[in-house]
Amino acid sequence: MSKYDASKIQVLKDIEAVRKRPAMYIGDTDKRGLHHLVFEVVDNSIDEAMAGFCDYIRITLHKDGSVSVLDNGRGIPVDIHPTEKRPAVEVVLTTLHAGGKFDHKVYKVAGGLHGVGISVVNALSEWLEVEVMRDGKVYYQRYERGEPKTELKVLNKKPEFKTGTLIRFLPDKEIFKRTIKFDPVIIQARARALAFLNKGIKLDVKIEGRKDKVITFKYDGGVVEFVEYLNEGRDPIHKIIYVKDERENVQLELAMQYTTTYIEDIYCYANNIHTEEGGTHLIGFKSALTKVINDFAKKMNLVKKNIQITGDDAREGLTCVLSVRVPNPQFEGQTKTKLGNSEVKGIVEGIVRQHLSKYFEENPRESERIIKWVINAARARIAAQKAREVERKKAKIEFGSLPGKLADCSNRGSPQSELYIVEGESAGGSAKQARDRRYQAILPLKGKILNVEKASPDKIFSNDEIKAIMAATGMGTGKLRYGKIILMTDADIDGSHIRTLLLTLFYRYGRDIIEKGKLFIAQPPLYKVKTKKEVYYVHSDEELKRLLKRLGDTKVEIQRYKGLGEMNADELFETTMNPKKRVIKKVTIEDAEEADRLFSILMGEKVEPRRKFIEENAQFAVNLDI
Repeated sequence: MSKYDASKIQVLKDIEAVRKRPAMYIGDTDKRGLHHLVFEVVDNSIDEAMAGFCDYIRITLHKDGSVSVLDNGRGIPVDIHPTEKRPAVEVVLTTLHAGGKFDHKVYKVAGGLHGVGISVVNALSEWLEVEVMRDGKVYYQRYERGEPKTELKVLNKKPEFKTGTLIRFLPDKEIFKRTIKFDPVIIQARARALAFLNKGIKLDVKIEGRKDKVITFKYDGGVVEFVEYLNEGRDPIHKIIYVKDERENVQLELAMQYTTTYIEDIYCYANNIHTEEGGTHLIGFKSALTKVINDFAKKMNLVKKNIQITGDDAREGLTCVLSVRVPNPQFEGQTKTKLGNSEVKGIVEGIVRQHLSKYFEENPRESERIIKWVINAARARIAAQKAREVERKKAKIEFGSLPGKLADCSNRGSPQSELYIVEGESAGGSAKQARDRRYQAILPLKGKILNVEKASPDKIFSNDEIKAIMAATGMGTGKLRYGKIILMTDADIDGSHIRTLLLTLFYRYGRDIIEKGKLFIAQPPLYKVKTKKEVYYVHSDEELKRLLKRLGDTKVEIQRYKGLGEMNADELFETTMNPKKRVIKKVTIEDAEEADRLFSILMGEKVEPRRKFIEENAQFAVNLDI
């Protein structure tokens, strides 16, 4: 056994520490961590905007796989640091906890809490280049895996702005082993949200290619325009309520509106960071909203004694954007998904109670509409609970028991277990014969399920097909019964519609299943192509063309599948259910705000937004049966 002494104690330099344990700084080294690099750089530019020194940011996805972020802020200082004896920009890019965010003389509030952002990006990049525009000059330095490779020098080029910073970097394949390819959808979603949260700021997302594409985000209406955007496909019951206030150096901005949907959509941000898991600001808002609704319901004599308005009732149909700016934010983890400042809860609660109470006093008609809507939500909740009780008693089963038509597998609960939700009884029968009973379960459906985007909760929770899906999957309980849930519908328009209805259900009532990466879509073949010697299964018209071109003059027999029911059990297993040969697509949410909006437009009550969307996007539709 080797001797354990002082010589065995390792001291890692900043860059070494980051490269040794990257997940400690960016959450993971997969897709999420990769994009976190971009957001760290963008957050620095946004901090300049919040400080009042920047009104333009450009994010460019370059053809070589690198990404750059340009802003017209003050530019990172380039003079020699008094203690480090190096240019300040080099100190910022190579030293953890170095930056201008630790006292509030430079930034009153900032998104970066830990001061490690840009140096971590540098450490995890194959190379990084910085250009600083100051004093009419462009200063340049290059780094490789966090280490300076050139001295800071002045380039012979005209600066794009009087002052500003350009950071361009290529993620390191040694760190991000699965992918270093950025997803434009994720980048655009972040840019859109930041433009909404910082009214008047212009953000361009440029995608280099054969024809460079530039998407511009600029919203002078700020969070009010954000709520209008989210509610495009919904019917509002009042004008948007807007609140802006500041207490104890905590700034709050809020826009909220009730619509005739049954969906609660609350997006909360702290210092422009999307706090997906909420935090103390969200707790304060929810508490204030429920209190004000209950107080005014009693004051206006609109609620009966036997009805108690809960927080869920008070938020049904509510679309809300809540943004706070906190001088010393405390986030849980470097990826900043939850705000932890205890003092923020009371501040937000106090501001929201004051302004909502004032709104309710000054707008009695709108207030009455809101309260009546909430009371109806409470009644529907009570009715849904009673309906579920009646159904359970009628069926003489205990809560949580599985639906009778479910053909379960023997290894339910294991990571390998799969639940196929299958369109149609006949296809369900074939799937039951085809499956591997050890780990594949089958739940057949009768046609199209209820559209949950339009239906009230009492109708949703009393619907037989939806109850079967919820019971079989564990939806809403936080405990999933299977490792994968796979939607298997026909490869035609009716099948696509059923799949969309199912996706709407999972998005609205089982989003955690999607977020955990457990929801998939089966890809049954469109064609069966037979030659004398071989059988091919083809999933698209494009694939069929390529196959026929490859086969040349070979005589072929082509069968177009109209539905799953046309396949026998062996064919169904080999083409769609065999893990070694099948194609399945994972359902992901890259842009939650846009997903909310599109579900409302495509599956909601309003016809005009849906017609507009179809007219604008029909050119991009593929694989439609005509």
